[in-house]
Amino acid sequence: MSFKSDIEIAQEASPKPIQEIASSLSIEDDYLECYGKYKGKIDYNILDKYAHKENGKLILVTAINPTPAGEGKTTTTVGLGDALSKLGKNTVIALREPSLGPVFGVKGGAAGGGYAQVIPMEDINLHFTGDIHAVTTANNLIAALLDNHIQQGNHLGIDTRRVIWRRCLDMNDRQLRFMVNGLGGKPNGTPREDGFDISVASEIMAVLCLSNDLHDLKEKVARIILAYSYEGEPISVGDLKAQGAVAALLKDALKPNLVQTLEHTPAFIHGGPFANIAHGCNSVMATKIALKLGDYVVTEAGFGADLGAEKFLDIKCRLSGLKPNAVVIVATARALKVHGGVLKTDTFKENIPALEKGIENLLKHVENITGVFGLPAVVAINKFPTDTEAELNYIEDRCRELGVNAVLSEVWEKGGEGGAALAEEVIRVIDKNESDFRFSYDVNLSIKDKIEAIATKIYGADGVDYIGNSLSQIAEIEKIGYGNLPICVAKTQYSLSDDPKKLGRPSGFRITVRNIKPSIGAGFIVAITGDIMTMPGLPKTPAAELIDVDKTGKISGLF
Repeated sequence: MSFKSDIEIAQEASPKPIQEIASSLSIEDDYLECYGKYKGKIDYNILDKYAHKENGKLILVTAINPTPAGEGKTTTTVGLGDALSKLGKNTVIALREPSLGPVFGVKGGAAGGGYAQVIPMEDINLHFTGDIHAVTTANNLIAALLDNHIQQGNHLGIDTRRVIWRRCLDMNDRQLRFMVNGLGGKPNGTPREDGFDISVASEIMAVLCLSNDLHDLKEKVARIILAYSYEGEPISVGDLKAQGAVAALLKDALKPNLVQTLEHTPAFIHGGPFANIAHGCNSVMATKIALKLGDYVVTEAGFGADLGAEKFLDIKCRLSGLKPNAVVIVATARALKVHGGVLKTDTFKENIPALEKGIENLLKHVENITGVFGLPAVVAINKFPTDTEAELNYIEDRCRELGVNAVLSEVWEKGGEGGAALAEEVIRVIDKNESDFRFSYDVNLSIKDKIEAIATKIYGADGVDYIGNSLSQIAEIEKIGYGNLPICVAKTQYSLSDDPKKLGRPSGFRITVRNIKPSIGAGFIVAITGDIMTMPGLPKTPAAELIDVDKTGKISGLF
């Protein structure tokens, strides 16, 4: 059986003008800024108009730890939104923006798949409305101002050995991870060690996604710590008087982007922090606007529930006051067999013993959502043609033992129609109103105790080890008064542990923290574990090799 590629399906679609999509949400023209025919930005001042309107129901979609076999989290998010729309529900989808790094690397785009996609797919995956470019420019403006201050006399006494602000680029480029710049003599700057992060790992991206308005964004930017003085005092963006210029660069990027699905369900796509190296959620602004305009809002968090969902709940919800009404955990029989030790090439064969071993990964995530966070959950089994009845029944039975229903989802093949059963189960769970939402740790605990809580409760680790300068970095952050912020763990997405090779539900392991970074502007502390890099590299065969464009401007090879 041959299937059309995602980009072929997207290019055959007949999108509605973005004005029609906005009108379906009662967005007046005064609040809509069109970017061509099928994209628009929404003025965040629309929140003032709907301030007294009751919020809709918030549905968070997360997943098991990702595998080469694929899980389909974004596809499920889009398909669930379309399914709710088909049931007559006023539904809005809220997603992250794709970064060019993974688009040209190994992961591909982030617009869904099959017949559950957001469109225009090519635009969304390539540049979109320029938000990530604005983040890149704002980040690098700060870097330029910082080095210029040092060059022009260094009145703040910045210790060039203790500059923690790095430049950024929206591309996977390992060559830029570490460098020495400012070479070439006095006219060309002060030589120092430096490096690049990928743009979506920049604290500017986190600030953009966690800001409630332009004033809030400016205040958050001002608090960003860039370096330390010779006396050990933190140097902030506010000390450089740069927050106004940065806010000016980001004023349009702060406005959420409106697009549509193949079935014309409205979708906000805004903000794109990675979940393995940042907090992994779309913007607070987009989510809040969606909740005012829709009765049901379907959003997602990056990678598995140990990363994206934990950060959505412990960071985004804590800082914004948002509370999900239900959580959908996406899994596939194929991926669970990979977690059970099967190679991707053999996942099309029935293998109940491997499924029995691999399903422990799914069950751990279910236990975290329902037990640790106190939220009702539904498991979405993203169905493949090679799945056997015995395998699907086994998954359903094991989930039912934890009091959670597992529902087959066929949205990749059938769009919203293939998600009807999932949508009905989500509505049923929400209507039961059994949410008892709580965080996984008390934010007033010490930094070490908060990291320990995440490691033991969420990952299942025996404890945490600290190497390098991490303990002195913790002491310094607590000394300057920021120890009561939430924790953002940078960790591999492939495992519950910090070792990507430990699949399934590992036990008897410890988490190793090697670096602690203050993200005071964003409002959290980053704990970097294992071998995680804030600037990814390209694979041996990058996805970029498959991407092309013909003389008419039609793009091929995106996935």
